[in-house]
Amino acid sequence: MTATLKTTEIQVSDPMTVQAEDRLLQFTRSELFARTFREGMDMVEETAAYLDGPGREESKRLGRDDALTYASQSMRLTTRLMQVASWLLVQRALKEGDMTLTEARAEKYRLVSEETEEGKPSFSEIARDAYGLPARLLDLSARSKSIYERIMRLDRSLYGTIAAQTGNTVADQINRLEAAFGNTPR
Repeated sequence: MTATLKTTEIQVSDPMTVQAEDRLLQFTRSELFARTFREGMDMVEETAAYLDGPGREESKRLGRDDALTYASQSMRLTTRLMQVASWLLVQRALKEGDMTLTEARAEKYRLVSEETEEGKPSFSEIARDAYGLPARLLDLSARSKSIYERIMRLDRSLYGTIAAQTGNTVADQINRLEAAFGNTPR
């Protein structure tokens, strides 16, 4: 009986439903995940090869202002792709049983929106004003932003149920309405 009680307590304190867990595990075993994983990791490798090779040479030929913009954009690009790679590796670890669902759901593995901070230029502003930047850097930046946004949508779709189920379920809303207006007969 104690074991049953502990299991029940865990289920009550764990906001992710069985259906959401199943959906997450199905995703990690899907062809969509396999393709997304390959695309993300290929992009990481392509970017690293460019930044360590042709990109390094191209950046040396830039003027001072463009070189600073290049350095800033290459850091943003690298950071974005490292977050993508981290998310993909967490999903693969979940698929392979190297990570538990509880570990994979940790907030530290969620992607955050890349909304521009006040005073910092957006990607489109940089692209518009950076005539001197190499086209390949701009292409990699645009493609990395696209994959980042796609994976962020996947993250919200797969893990968003966690946030939605902690204090924002339909049942919670109905209970609040009933509490506010009283349990009226229908």
